[in-house]
Amino acid sequence: MTQATNQSWGGRFSEPTDAFVAAFTASIDFDKRLYHHDIRGSIAHATMLARVGVLTEEERDRIIEGLTEIEAEIERGEVEWSVALEDIHMNVEARLTDKIGITGKKLHTGRSRNDQIATDIRLYLRDEIDAVAAELARLRSGLIELADREADTIMPGFTHLQTAQPVTFGHHLLAWQEMLARDHERLYDCRKRVNVLPLGAAALAGTTYPIDRHVTAEMLGFSRPAENSLDAVSDRDFAIEFTAFASILLMHLSRMSEEMVLWASAQFDFVDLPDRFCTGSSIMPQKKNPDVPELVRGKTGRVYGHLMSLLTLMKSQPLAYNKDNQEDKEPLFDTLDTVKGCLRAFADMAPALVAKPDSMLEAARRGFSTATDLADYLVRAGVAFRDAHEVVGKAVAYGIEQKKDLSEMSLDELKRFSTVIDADVFDVLTLEGSVAARNHIGGTAPDQVRAAAQRAREALAALNGDNRSGGDHV
Repeated sequence: MTQATNQSWGGRFSEPTDAFVAAFTASIDFDKRLYHHDIRGSIAHATMLARVGVLTEEERDRIIEGLTEIEAEIERGEVEWSVALEDIHMNVEARLTDKIGITGKKLHTGRSRNDQIATDIRLYLRDEIDAVAAELARLRSGLIELADREADTIMPGFTHLQTAQPVTFGHHLLAWQEMLARDHERLYDCRKRVNVLPLGAAALAGTTYPIDRHVTAEMLGFSRPAENSLDAVSDRDFAIEFTAFASILLMHLSRMSEEMVLWASAQFDFVDLPDRFCTGSSIMPQKKNPDVPELVRGKTGRVYGHLMSLLTLMKSQPLAYNKDNQEDKEPLFDTLDTVKGCLRAFADMAPALVAKPDSMLEAARRGFSTATDLADYLVRAGVAFRDAHEVVGKAVAYGIEQKKDLSEMSLDELKRFSTVIDADVFDVLTLEGSVAARNHIGGTAPDQVRAAAQRAREALAALNGDNRSGGDHV
C-alpha cells in the first residue's frame, strides 16, 4: 500500500511513499507538542525575512496572522494532524498555505527543517527548564523552612545505616537541600548552552539569502546565534546535558525517598507522611504505604535509561543532521514529564513531613551514638586518640553486655575504663551536649542549623535573582 508523496520534498521521487514507511518515519504523534514553539520560531523568522527585504511587510503580516489563527485552532483541538505530512513543521506549513495561499509557501525561505527542529527543541526545553527551576526552588524553600523549625530536634545520624552520632533533623534536611542546590546550579548552567540559536544554519551550510541571525536571536530571547552551521543542526548535547542533570536530580530524590520510606516505617517511626501522599492495602487494613516516594525512587531508572538512550543515539552519527535525531524527542519529553511530576510531588510532600521527636530521640539513645564524644573527652584530658578509641570500645562492649548506654552508666562504671574520667563527662555524653558541641559552620549544633538555613535562603534568592532575566549566568 502506498500514499501520496510529501509535497515538501517529493519532486525527485518517481513513486509514492509506502504507507508503512510514511508512518514509521513520521514524528507528528510526539512532536506536535512543539506547536507553540514552532509557530513562535516561524513568526520570528518571517519578521526577520521582512526586515531584510526577502518578504514584503504585507506577506509578513499575512503569515503572522495565519500562524496566530493556527495556534488558536490547535489549542481549541480543531486541527487534525496528518502522518503524511510527517512532522509539526509541515503540518503547520500546510495549514498555513491552506489559509493564506502561496504566501504560506514563502515562510520556509532561508531555513530547513533541520535548523527549524533544532530551534523548536531549544525553545521548548528552555521554557521547560524554567518550569523545572520553579518547582526545584519551591522544594528547596520548603525544606529550608522545615529544617529551621526542626533545628533542635535530635535524631540519630547514620553511616552504613548504623547509628553513628547524634544530629538534628534540621541538619539532615539541610543535607537534602545541599544536594538540590547543586542540582539547581547545574540546571541553570545547562540552560546557558540550550539558549543558543540554530535557526539560519538551514540544512547544514547556511543560506544564500541575506538573513540576520542576530535579529532572530534577539526576538526569540537567545543569547547568540550558533557559530557553526554544521554543528548547529546536528548538536544534541543540550538534550543529553539536561537528561544528565535530570539523572543526578532523580538520584538525589531517590536517596531522599529511601530515607522517607525507612523513616515512615514502624521500625523507625521517625516521621509521618500525610495521608494524601500514601495509599492503603486491599487486604491489610492497617497498612499506610508510602507510594509517592517509592514511585519516585522507581522512576529514577526510567530517567537513567533516557540518558543512555540519548548518548547511544548520538555516539556514531557523522555530521551533519541524520534521521536518527528524530529519536531524541521522546526520551527528552518523557524525562521532562517525569522530572516535573517528581518535583511537584516532592515540593508538596517533603515540607509536609511531620517529625516524631520522641521516637527520634529514643533511637538516638540507642547504639552508643555519643561514643565519639567520650573519645574526644579523653583526648582533651591528655589521652592519645588511639588509646582513647580503645578505652571507649571497651566501654561500649561493657554497655552491650549490661544493656546500658554510655550516658546511663555511673561515674564509677566509667572510671573502670579510664581514671581521667570525671563527673563533667556527662556534659558530653548527653545527646543535647553532643549536638551543641559541634558548633561550627557545617556542624549540627542547633544555632548552626538555623544560621545555615538563613544562608540557604539567601543563596536561593540570589540564584533565582541572577537567572530571572534569562539564566545565562549563575
